[in-house]
Amino acid sequence: MPQAKQQGDAAASMPSNTAWNERGELEVLTFDLGGETFALEATLVREILDLLPETHVPGAPALVSSVVNFRGRIVPVADLRSAFGMEVNAASVDSRIVVIELAFDGEPTLLGLRTDHVHEVATFTAATSEEAPVVGMRWPRDHVRRLVRWRDDLVVLPDLHAIFAPVLSGPRA
Repeated sequence: MPQAKQQGDAAASMPSNTAWNERGELEVLTFDLGGETFALEATLVREILDLLPETHVPGAPALVSSVVNFRGRIVPVADLRSAFGMEVNAASVDSRIVVIELAFDGEPTLLGLRTDHVHEVATFTAATSEEAPVVGMRWPRDHVRRLVRWRDDLVVLPDLHAIFAPVLSGPRA
């Protein structure tokens, strides 16, 4: 019982933008991108797709420079490599598009995220997570919500709202 309380306390002390449950757990979908392992809250994921034909959008930011037709809806596709300063890789047989739903200005928005390989749904614990260090990061620190030790790997929980903020603050039609 004391351990459950301790985990609950750990969850309560986490930043409010990480949705740890009362036991200090977070269910995520893990995937590879540019040789690194990332994870998204499983509750955001709507579908995992094989690659679809993408239509380039002239003048769109590099982060979301194309769209796909997903069940009759036009969905922007983001390549998080540009947000993390990674080299763009050619798609492989393992590449997928993870369709997520995020709320921007209170409005649910579908968005596709290009990945190199989708792994599995896993459960992380708050006790194995830390804030991104102030020094020693090769990525913008505000793009990383948490780093989580998982198995023999370090997994990045990206801050999608911070990553997409510059795109959303641009001119709107």
